[in-house]
Amino acid sequence: MLHFSVGSLAIPAAAASASASALSRRRALLLSSLIPKFCPPYSHQSSHSRAPFSTFAMAVPPVARKEPRELVDHGDVRLDNYYWLRDDSRSDPDVLAHLRSENHYTAAVMSDVKELEDEIYAEIRGRIKEDDIEAPLRKGQYYYYERTLAGKEYVQHCRRLVPTNGPVTVYDVMPTGPDATNEHIVLDENVKAKDHDYYSIGAFKVSPNGKLVAYAEDTKGDEIYTVNVIDAESGKCVGQPLKGITSDIEWAGDDYLVYITMDEILRPDKVWLHMLGSDQSNDICLYHENDDMFSLGLQASESKQYLFVESGSKNTSFILYLDVSKHNKELVFLTPRVYGIDTTASHRGNHFYVKRRSKEFYNSELIVCPLDNVAETTVLLPHRESVKIQDFQLFENHIAVYERQNGLPKVTVYRLPSTGEPIGQLKGGREIDFVDPAYAVEPEQSQFHSSVLRFHYSSMRTPPSVFDYDMDSGVSVLKKIDTVLGGFDASNYVTERKWAVANDGTQIPMTILYRKDCVDLDGSDPMLLYGYGSYETCIDPSFRGSRFSLVNRGFIYVIAHIRGGGEMGRKWYEDGKLLNKRNTFTDFIACAEYLIENKYCSKEKLCINGRSAGGLLMGAVLNMRPDLFKAAVVGVPFVDALTTMLDPTIPLTTSEWEVFFISVLMHLCSFLFTCFTAISPFYTLP
Repeated sequence: MLHFSVGSLAIPAAAASASASALSRRRALLLSSLIPKFCPPYSHQSSHSRAPFSTFAMAVPPVARKEPRELVDHGDVRLDNYYWLRDDSRSDPDVLAHLRSENHYTAAVMSDVKELEDEIYAEIRGRIKEDDIEAPLRKGQYYYYERTLAGKEYVQHCRRLVPTNGPVTVYDVMPTGPDATNEHIVLDENVKAKDHDYYSIGAFKVSPNGKLVAYAEDTKGDEIYTVNVIDAESGKCVGQPLKGITSDIEWAGDDYLVYITMDEILRPDKVWLHMLGSDQSNDICLYHENDDMFSLGLQASESKQYLFVESGSKNTSFILYLDVSKHNKELVFLTPRVYGIDTTASHRGNHFYVKRRSKEFYNSELIVCPLDNVAETTVLLPHRESVKIQDFQLFENHIAVYERQNGLPKVTVYRLPSTGEPIGQLKGGREIDFVDPAYAVEPEQSQFHSSVLRFHYSSMRTPPSVFDYDMDSGVSVLKKIDTVLGGFDASNYVTERKWAVANDGTQIPMTILYRKDCVDLDGSDPMLLYGYGSYETCIDPSFRGSRFSLVNRGFIYVIAHIRGGGEMGRKWYEDGKLLNKRNTFTDFIACAEYLIENKYCSKEKLCINGRSAGGLLMGAVLNMRPDLFKAAVVGVPFVDALTTMLDPTIPLTTSEWEVFFISVLMHLCSFLFTCFTAISPFYTLP
């Protein structure tokens, strides 16, 4: 089975011997069949769906030449016919010529649908409210927020003085209008971006006293940042920029910054302490992670009294902490480095709070330990087979625990004893209710010295929303819901939660979105089925405005929450990796078969989509069941795993070794065991 590429669209061809013109005609018919109708308000724009595909039919896809190259590792020889396409310098004339030919081909085959492309782009752009402001967050004596402007590509970082000294409540509203305090633009990214082809801010951190701001900017797109410190009122630079760092920066008091740098393969490996006004060359290295499989991360506790450095690999992580209040700023180990133990931490009062995962407690447990005796632990939330602890957020008197159960996120709030009082297992928590059958919930920055929890909520039919939740009364207040222009009405759309049955009997959740006046649900509707299934990543059904240009044209959109992800807990991930990786592929196929059997679509109109590790999924299922899918969008697919993993100079490679080569070793051990079992009747162990 061949899969011919139309731009990023890979289309299975029934016969390899078909002529190029016949294949092109087939592609033309495919594109027209996948956009069968236009639902209101698009019915008046359907003329281009019958447009001729003359240029499309004439286009012939470029074919990369084969240039055999032998690659030898550990005495094993393998042949790679396309190794010549690797060009780290991005300057090889042959490689550039081939890329240009692919771009020209894409432009040719897409020329006949240019009108449709422009129309869809205009629709997507037309749903965005460009002149907007995010939900302000009250911090100290200011409200902080971001503002977007019509016709501008970047945000303004703004703040206003809080007019009163009252406590933070869910009903707190930033005053606006002529009598309100003046808005102050702390940083305008539009101004900063004027002299650059690319511009992105990866961090914006206000000092504890509110007088300074440290921001990390990337002007090349390589995610290597320069940090500038400015006066929050005047915008004047304070000291010299810090160059060549990650976007992980935190204040350690008002006079110090802690940041992380990377090695030559872009692995975050060193933590540094910088004193404002000093030269970067004089900064102190607080920790250096020498293990190529471990990378560093940095975060501040909600109390802002401690900074935590996490060193983590794919299976293991440990924590170091820095007491911000101490004059001698150094890192101290909080949790030990033990293979298979994964920890994250925060602080409240006279205790550290630690989420700990192990082989035994695979869905994690939440423990607490005194600051002066970290070995003395108390279990706050025990491990449970059906509930995975995802994250937690600490407050002066509360803790909010983010968990997963039955494939969906949940948030439970507990009241904590006063600082200094004994603390034991958490009981009597209050779970927050959500209205959609499937949804996404994420923590937002909240204020430690308050009883208000802020979280971000959306579903495939509910636009991104910010809620403030009173942890004492249980009252939720909507602070902001994104405006979706272009006549969007959530009541026109349906989201469903369905379950397919895998080969081994496991039930696989799916989230389905469609417009109820645009589908027949009789097997005739076109569908786009998305999957990922790797790295314990949860693909929750969040809102994305661009999907509606597809759904409004009669498509059904589905997310398959397959094994290898983390939607159903840690075991869901472990059952989709290493020797169990095949489950990721068969789960996706089972979802496709369920959708066909239950008349959501047919083989003739089932399209699939995956990127990166999801691109690996696409490659696998297309080869396993080429009869099941009409088209596949395969984005940056990870399908050259062996050659890539054997090259430590490629960024992000060494961090994968723990997973990849353990998998290879397990396959080898399995093979050797099979061989021994086959010959064991003839041999006796000593």
